[in-house]
Amino acid sequence: MKYRKFCNTNVSEIGLGTWQLGADWGDVDDSTAEKVLATAVENGVNFFDTADCYGEGLSETRLGRFVKSLSSEVVIATKLGRFPRPGWPDNFSQQQFREHTENSLKRLGMESLDLTQVHCPPTDLLRQGDVFDWLRTLKQEGKIKQFGFSVESMEEAQICLQQEGVASLQIIFNIFRQKAITSIFKEAQEKQVALIVRLPLASGLLSGKLNEESKFAKNDHRNYNRDGQEFNVGETFSGLPFEKGLELVEGLKKIAPEHLSQFALRWVLDFEAVTVVIPGSKNPQQVADNCAASTLSPLTDETHKALSDFYLKDVSSHIRGKY
Repeated sequence: MKYRKFCNTNVSEIGLGTWQLGADWGDVDDSTAEKVLATAVENGVNFFDTADCYGEGLSETRLGRFVKSLSSEVVIATKLGRFPRPGWPDNFSQQQFREHTENSLKRLGMESLDLTQVHCPPTDLLRQGDVFDWLRTLKQEGKIKQFGFSVESMEEAQICLQQEGVASLQIIFNIFRQKAITSIFKEAQEKQVALIVRLPLASGLLSGKLNEESKFAKNDHRNYNRDGQEFNVGETFSGLPFEKGLELVEGLKKIAPEHLSQFALRWVLDFEAVTVVIPGSKNPQQVADNCAASTLSPLTDETHKALSDFYLKDVSSHIRGKY
């Protein structure tokens, strides 16, 4: 595993997203969750991303319980703003930020959060600017060490980049979602804002293992949010219609080698602006396979050019949702 600078420490360039350990990806029991986390650490992962709303605290609770057993230090990034109580939009106040932060601290067993991120906030809230002051206050109080934002569009990312104290931006970025390269990469590097990449495998499309016969559990967002019925459609299959995504994967296989998921992760890691990529995994083998991408050689310039052309010609016009 290779490591990259994140604020005043180093983190594994491949981390672990833990949305699936709380909700929305089908059921994962306690034993499996612990094995997934343990396999990540065994493979050099020291960066974990979670959120208070994943299973209404279940993901944070599982992660907090696991971390207590570790002898080595890890970095935990959580998120606030989407918890169902009091809910949208009442979550967005200084009082609720403090309350949700206190609850996350309890579940994670921490005295100060390594990183808290505002979880896909409304664009208008970012424009108003008060949210940045709420986070600065929490940092001054010692409740959080750093703060960042998990955003849905490059416009939102650009608003955040203009504010002092923003340590990180979490973005959707993968072979199917390349807009960030020209929109924010240069400025993020110049301002030393860490970029956390979520959905690097486009909800499993870029694993190359899905097909028209693939079935998803009723409580898997790939079943109930394919067209944005519950939340931003961009969070499911990167905003692509499922059938179109499958078609695009077949075209991609003409460029990529057999192990598509590692190829897709390696593509993300080839960009120096990226700090850490956080694929989610529901079983230990997936974790090990994803971590192996860190050991691969960078892709060739010719391959990068082919993937850029593929995105512009075949993919970009089909993306739905905020982007």
